[in-house]
Amino acid sequence: MEIIVFFALAGAAWVFARARQQQRRIALLGSFLSRYTIEKNIETVTQGYLRALGEADAGRQAQVLDLLRANEQALCSQVAQLAKDFAAAQPVITAVSKLPVWVPLAPSLAGSFDLREALRIHARGICRAVDVPPETSPRDRAFAISAELLLMQHTCHWFCRSRLVASSRMLARHRTSYEQLVASVLPQTRAEYLALVA
Repeated sequence: MEIIVFFALAGAAWVFARARQQQRRIALLGSFLSRYTIEKNIETVTQGYLRALGEADAGRQAQVLDLLRANEQALCSQVAQLAKDFAAAQPVITAVSKLPVWVPLAPSLAGSFDLREALRIHARGICRAVDVPPETSPRDRAFAISAELLLMQHTCHWFCRSRLVASSRMLARHRTSYEQLVASVLPQTRAEYLALVA
């Protein structure tokens, strides 16, 4: 009987500690994101791509894509500024565990990466995708930008929750596995990202 009580108390303590850390991380990241319209621009751009690429008329498709240019540029500049602002956060709270699930003290015990560096990688990747050469097809350009944005969202969810939760959300919301997502970003982003999180 005592062992059951012990495990029940240990389980409750684990749940409480996890919830507390997740709330702190969500609040921290949210305090930086609230300064920008990044989430709104991501939604506008991704919905716009779906609409544009669904157009049968090439002229209409080009018109819709041209309307999204301002949102793409805003994303590039705002994510770059977010990375710059977030660099001021304390390293002890920006460490992200590489383990797939949340474990107490995991960033200090089992290896971690720094969200500050991850955001810098994402900012460079998004800006590279926005500024691809003019000869790149509209479909390839939209695909590259979308992949860069989704990988950044995955990293933010990983920071706030865990890699497993972030990957599950990506699969449920976008029908894309984490491995597919990493394979879909630009090669330079992939190399920098994997060097950081592997």
